[in-house]
Amino acid sequence: MLRPPSSWDDAEVARAFVAGDELALAEAYRRWSAFVHTLALRSLRDHTDAEDATQQVFVNAWRGRGGFDIARGPLAAWLTGITKTVVADSFARRARHQRDTRAAVATIIPMVDADTVAVADRLLVADEMTRLGEPQRTILALAFWEDLTHDQISERLDLPLGTVKSHIRRSLLRLRSRLEVDHAASGA
Repeated sequence: MLRPPSSWDDAEVARAFVAGDELALAEAYRRWSAFVHTLALRSLRDHTDAEDATQQVFVNAWRGRGGFDIARGPLAAWLTGITKTVVADSFARRARHQRDTRAAVATIIPMVDADTVAVADRLLVADEMTRLGEPQRTILALAFWEDLTHDQISERLDLPLGTVKSHIRRSLLRLRSRLEVDHAASGA
C-alpha cells in the first residue's frame, strides 16, 4: 500500500518533486508555502505582493525542478534561493514602476522646480482628470494618488493587466495633449 505524501520525509518529497509527481508539488506547497510567504512578506512588506511572490516561487520551482540537485541540499533551501530571486525581481519591478510613474507625471505636470509643482497646474490636472471617463479616471487615481502598481490596480478592479496598462497610457497621452493645448492657449 502506498503511503500518503503527508507521511513522506523531506527527501522523499524532494525526489518525487524532481520526478514530476504533482502530489509532491502539493506536499511541498503544504510544507513550505508559509515559510516562503513569511520570507517574502518580511522583505516586501505587502501581503498581496508576498502572496504573489509565494505563488511565483512554486511556479518557478516546478518549472525548473530539473535544475534541483538533491545532493546539493534540501528542497526547502532551494525554495529559499528562489524566494530571494523572486523578491529581488519584485523590487526591480517596483523601481521600474516608480521611475515610469515619475516620468509620466513629469510629462503631464510642468515643474516649477525639482520639488514644487505650480498650484494652477495641479488644479488643471485635477480638472482634466474629472473629464476622463471610467474606468480611466479610477485607474489613474489609484496609480498616482494611492501609488498602486499596475498589478494591484488590475486585482482591485478585476481588470486584465494589459487593459489597465492600456488605459493608463491612453489617459496620460490624452491628459498631456489637453495640458499642452491649455498651456499654448494661456501663453505659458
